[in-house]
Amino acid sequence: MADEPLIEIRALHKDYGLDGVRIQALRGIDLSVGRGEFIAIMGPSGSGKSTLMHILGCLDLADTGTYLLRGRDVSRMNGDELAALRNREIGFVFQNFNLLPRTSALENVETPLIYAGVDRQERHRRAREALQRMELGDRLRHLPNQLSGGQQQRVAIARALVTRPSLLLADEPTGNVDTNTSAEIMSVLASLNRDAGLTIVLITHEPEVAAQARRRLFLRDGRLEAHP
Repeated sequence: MADEPLIEIRALHKDYGLDGVRIQALRGIDLSVGRGEFIAIMGPSGSGKSTLMHILGCLDLADTGTYLLRGRDVSRMNGDELAALRNREIGFVFQNFNLLPRTSALENVETPLIYAGVDRQERHRRAREALQRMELGDRLRHLPNQLSGGQQQRVAIARALVTRPSLLLADEPTGNVDTNTSAEIMSVLASLNRDAGLTIVLITHEPEVAAQARRRLFLRDGRLEAHP
């Protein structure tokens, strides 16, 4: 259905064992994200942000509760099903870029398409198109160490977009760049949301970054609440 939320989470719990002590990372999270939304999730260190991001990205499963992504119950999927869903539906942007150091910008962006089984010619075309969209058409053959921090993050965004995901998860995407570059990256994300209708969930500890989102939530002690 067109009005069905992209993400629907109900009563999500996740615990971890640490040195014999049980830690409640998430305590009954409820979250609904509509298609085309841009939300920011804030919270102090240890609040559960990374755990929630891993579950949203199908990198981990909750202990109890329900997570529906495009109406599909992620909570019931096995490892292979999660990997396929991740590759098809979710794009990731991380603080540390996570680019392959000895691989060109074009080849870095192509990588998810290799795992998706896309043929070489189509991989080249789509990777080139994604980099041009990030205004990096003249940097296709550059290695990561030949690019600025902002350019590396735009390569990472292009890589996240090349599979044409329905959801972009951005985990502290401005954490390793200066203020001007941070503003540039947030402008790119805002444009993707506004012009392409891409659904974005952003994790950040920076209020000025979170302010770019249309909705802000706060995670404290494993519980999610509207940002004050």
